[in-house]
Amino acid sequence: MKKRMFKCLVAVGLLAIGEAAFGLSEMSVQVKAGQIRATPSYLGQVLATVDYGARVQVLQQRGDWMEVQTPGNPNGWMHASALTKKKAVLRAGDEDVSTQTSGEELALAGKGFNKEVEAEFKQQNPNVDFKWVDWMEKTRYTIEELSAFLREGGVKSVTGGAP
Repeated sequence: MKKRMFKCLVAVGLLAIGEAAFGLSEMSVQVKAGQIRATPSYLGQVLATVDYGARVQVLQQRGDWMEVQTPGNPNGWMHASALTKKKAVLRAGDEDVSTQTSGEELALAGKGFNKEVEAEFKQQNPNVDFKWVDWMEKTRYTIEELSAFLREGGVKSVTGGAP
C-alpha cells in the first residue's frame, strides 16, 4: 500500500514538474470569437474559431502569442489578449445558454459591458458621436488587403506570417 501511494505521489510530482517545465496551463477565451491561427501573427491563416468561455490548453508562449490546443480543433496560435487565466462559468438555468444570450452578449458581459450599460453611457454622454465607432465595428478587411496595406507602409512582421 505504501509503495502504491509513493508511486502516486511521484506521478503527481512529475506531472506538476512537467506542466511547469513545459508551461502547460489551461486558459479561457475572453473574446466573442477567438481565432486560432497557423502562425503567431495576426496575418496568419485562421484555422478555427473558439467561442467566448471555451477552455484551451496552452502548449507554449512566443512573445504575446500562445500555442493552444482545443478539443476538435487543430493546434494553433492565439494572441494573449484573447485569453485569460480566469475560468468563465456560465449558468444556463433550465434552458440552454444559446437560447438565453448571444455570444456577443456573453463576451460583453464577461468584460462588464452590455447593451444596457452602452445605452446608459449614451444617455449620460449625449454629445458623443458613435457613427465612427459603429462604422469601425462593421468594417472587415481580407488578409490580402491587410497584407497589401502593411507592404505599402513598409511594416515588417517580427513573429512570422505574411509581411
